Amino acid sequence: MELDDLKQSWKETPIPKPVNKNIMEMIQHKSYGPVAALKRGYRKQMVVMALMPFILLLTNASDISKPLTSVLYWTYVVFAIGVILFAYYNYRIAEKMQDMNDMVKSNLEQQVSLLQTRLRWKIIGLRIALVFFIVMIEVLPYFQHYRMLDKWHSLPILVRYAVYLGFILFQYIMSPIILQRKFGRHLTYLQSLVKEME
Repeated sequence: MELDDLKQSWKETPIPKPVNKNIMEMIQHKSYGPVAALKRGYRKQMVVMALMPFILLLTNASDISKPLTSVLYWTYVVFAIGVILFAYYNYRIAEKMQDMNDMVKSNLEQQVSLLQTRLRWKIIGLRIALVFFIVMIEVLPYFQHYRMLDKWHSLPILVRYAVYLGFILFQYIMSPIILQRKFGRHLTYLQSLVKEME
């Protein structure tokens, strides 16, 4: 009788599932999962931002000295380097999350939180960069002449400011949506996975 009771209670006892192991496998998988997607996104960002200055040089191949003496071009190069460094540091955090075997929940939470904070910084940084480039476009013709900017400055000031305002509103609305799609959704999923860990 006792043996039957023991068998019955053993059948009813839930078998603990290896939740942490499954979650860590999903997080650390090299080709799929939220961390792999984040790494791909950061890597693409670094490659695109590294190629853009060279593409701008190629578009001016007939007169290569023009972009090389342009304040606007070198400002963009500095901006691209900043974005590359920012993406590289985020990539390193994601890589660390993928490579560590003995990572505990608190470490994962901390690193996911850091990446989410940096995503918010990026949104703010892009807004500041846009305003900075608008100011440069308005001020630069007083110091250095560009045929394109001269044509732009020949337009009425209200038209120029309306276009600037349109760019700012478009960027204000679209930047968070695009960054959420590229990075934010993976971070949210990663955060939910970390919460499931014991």
